[in-house]
Amino acid sequence: MRLVLAGTPDVAVASLDALLASSHEVAAVVTRPDAPAGRGRRSAASAVAQRAREVGLPLLQPASPREPAFLAELARLEPDACPVVAYGALVPRAALDVPRLGWVNLHFSLLPAWRGAAPVQRAVMAGDDVTGACVFRLEEGLDTGPVLGSLTEPVGSRDTAGDLLQRLAQRGAHLLVDVLDALAAGTAAAVPQPAEGVSLAPKITVEEARVDWRAGPAEVDRRVRGCTPDPGAWTTFRGERLKLAPVLPLAGQGPGAGRVVVEKRRVLVGAGDGLVELGQVQPAGKRAMPAVDWARGVRPGDEELQ
Repeated sequence: MRLVLAGTPDVAVASLDALLASSHEVAAVVTRPDAPAGRGRRSAASAVAQRAREVGLPLLQPASPREPAFLAELARLEPDACPVVAYGALVPRAALDVPRLGWVNLHFSLLPAWRGAAPVQRAVMAGDDVTGACVFRLEEGLDTGPVLGSLTEPVGSRDTAGDLLQRLAQRGAHLLVDVLDALAAGTAAAVPQPAEGVSLAPKITVEEARVDWRAGPAEVDRRVRGCTPDPGAWTTFRGERLKLAPVLPLAGQGPGAGRVVVEKRRVLVGAGDGLVELGQVQPAGKRAMPAVDWARGVRPGDEELQ
């Protein structure tokens, strides 16, 4: 089949590579426009744009997929199907109607659970034991279309959202190719999503990534892992932001919510009635460092993280 792939971040690159290695033809790639990135806020191309340029694929970067010029170019390309992986913009009806076999979206959850922009982060934060990926037929609703294929993936007790997403991106790329093979052969079966079990996964805000030390160790652990690497969990110490790498929940009675206890080889923090051990931390304007090195420099005493 002739395909036009829509995707933007690094997790979509695995799908692009899998499609390039398949029997299908990738006629072009659609991605978000270059945007400011990094500390210098210089304009940078998306990971998918960079990969498309490396392999010489035509690249479309509309500010909105509603733009008439984009819709005209998409129609000119005459795709049989348009696979989507984390594109980052809603596809309008005018675009959905272009490919004869429609648009199919690789989504990193087992729908109808975790519809939205942050399914993997939400699954980790919620403490799900199992998640997965599915390919569904794209509709105008939010991740509501019938499912064409799925796979499951266990959530490890120390998985960060980044760890889990990378595994799902690799396995999901092969699932996407399998579904497109079935569409080409006319054997794909679309199964409507059940009405029960719907949950939403909106983008994680920076404020949501702030640790609430009144929560128990398990909840604090899940929040930090769910926000790693993006947007990054954080707390404050002496009024300044302190970024947190994954922590280790511990058994035992804690010293009180947010209270810091410095030992010779580790730094503990009260989480609810329990406690966690800090991993790496990153003070504002400084590099990441082991918590014991940070504590040696700031000497927290009886102060609290907030």
